[in-house]
Amino acid sequence: MIRPPLAEVGSGDALAWRCVTHTLAPATRPLVMGIVNVTPDSFSDGNRYLDPNDAIAHARQLITDGADIVDIGGESTRPGAEAVSEAAELERVLPVIEAIAAQPGSPSGNPVLISIDTTKAAVAEAALARGATIINDVSAMTADDRMVAVARQTGAGVVLMHMQGDPRTMQGNPRYDDAVQDVTTYLSRRIDELVAAGLDPDTIAVDPGIGFGKDLDHNLELLAGIPQLSGLGRPVVIGVSRKSMIGRITGREVGERLAGSLALLAYCVMRGAHVMRVHDVRESVDALVTLKMVQAREREAQHADI
Repeated sequence: MIRPPLAEVGSGDALAWRCVTHTLAPATRPLVMGIVNVTPDSFSDGNRYLDPNDAIAHARQLITDGADIVDIGGESTRPGAEAVSEAAELERVLPVIEAIAAQPGSPSGNPVLISIDTTKAAVAEAALARGATIINDVSAMTADDRMVAVARQTGAGVVLMHMQGDPRTMQGNPRYDDAVQDVTTYLSRRIDELVAAGLDPDTIAVDPGIGFGKDLDHNLELLAGIPQLSGLGRPVVIGVSRKSMIGRITGREVGERLAGSLALLAYCVMRGAHVMRVHDVRESVDALVTLKMVQAREREAQHADI
């Protein structure tokens, strides 16, 4: 199976996502962001890829499987996770970033972008210097005062995620007046603040933070509310892969949540999500290619009826 080309557009086009040297068009085809956790304690694959060689091999496999973006993180953000030092995070992620940045791209010829999953400006800065082009910050760039300057100076793409609380406390007792409205309002305000601070709006994507300070009902409301998030005019990133909400719905353990993950992936894309952050890249790509084929045939049939 060969994926369609990674769509790139000029910076003036609708829903352009500028990431240093690449300007993507995620509205043209949903992007797959493959997860590489170089950590001992991530909820799904903690300690599997803590060795840099294992992490590099895993990242390369995700690229072979069709990932458009490889999201590399050295600090777990699972509920209850403890913070790690800047030095430890750098030691974990930099060898992986350097190795992946050194390869030309995917087997299909598509470029592969590297995302650094961090809230620390020094980690983001070092990652960008070694070939990353996206900062994926679960704090929406609030945890480190210098993060905005790093993004502004490098032209990195940024993912602003909503989180109520922090990883240690976020699942204690999350509350919202209206989950969709509250999260959309917060992300809209962060976009405005960062643009006022000098960020190019075309570099910004948003993530409602499924499972980050939300219970099952909040998560379901946010997934149904993806069209409202899309109304912010920025690419919407969604991460539901293997998450506890699937376990709550199905009763399945983490390693048995592929079917639920793929069902939510298809639903999110049909509701307007632009980037899906996943563990199982090959299966996710197959699901998206199949969905696109059915949607294309549906459009042909509708056009024929006109």
